[in-house]
Order: sequence, then C-alpha cells, then structure tokens
Amino acid sequence: MPRQTFTHTAFAAAPRSGVWEALDRPETWETIGGVDRVVDPRIDGEGRLCGFDFEIVAGGRRYRGQATPLAREEGRVMAWRVTSPELRGSTTIELSEDGAGTRIVVSLEVEAAGLLSTMFFPVVAAAVGNGLPGAVDSFAASFA
Repeated sequence: MPRQTFTHTAFAAAPRSGVWEALDRPETWETIGGVDRVVDPRIDGEGRLCGFDFEIVAGGRRYRGQATPLAREEGRVMAWRVTSPELRGSTTIELSEDGAGTRIVVSLEVEAAGLLSTMFFPVVAAAVGNGLPGAVDSFAASFA
C-alpha cells in the first residue's frame, strides 16, 4: 500500500510544559495532526488524553477514524496510531527546549488502507501534506 510521511518543525514562545499541557486537550488535535473534528475524547483520571475518535476531510471525502496511544514520554513525545476504514498511520509530536521556548516537530505518516483509498491516495496525501505546515505554525503561534 502507498505510504507517505510529512514533517514540519515550528517554535513556540512558551515553556515545554505549557505546550505539553495543550497536547492533552482534545481541541488541540483539531488544529494539528490533520484532524478536522475530535469526537469522543477519552481522558484518564489524571487529565491525560488517552485516545479519541476523529473526522477528517481530505480530497473532497470525509473520513472517520480513531487515534489510540502509540507512544508517550511525558513532556517530550506524544504519538498516536491512527486508523480509519480507508487510511492508517501515525501522528508524532516531539518537544524540546529551544532557547526561551519550545521546538515542536510534528510528523504524520499516512498509508492507504483499502483498494479505493489506494486509487485516491495521491490526492489525500497531498491534502494532508499541504495542510501540515500551516497547522503546526498556527499551533505554535497560539503561545505568543
């Protein structure tokens, strides 16, 4: 199946702890990670986001899927396994100290999951890839 990875780096004028807190808020994932709408977020007793369902619109089609934990290193890395009937992949955010703020590196890996999605994958992948830089930059700018 076709697969593509997109990565974008941005700088937030905020401490890493503040950026990390934002990653545990479901609405954050509506601004980064290629998600148009978060549905049914799951939050544990400590306030940590543990998964969510989502909707994305790419290539003129609406996809519904699920994000489940892939990796979590408190304050540094949050990664989700992303699955839907037509697409699958992962979203990874890595945070590091950078002077007076935080470096944010977001990587999206998308892969076609079915025959129909394989035919439309170039359009879907282009939509995801083209939207990533602006979304990550907007997220970073929200801390100014």
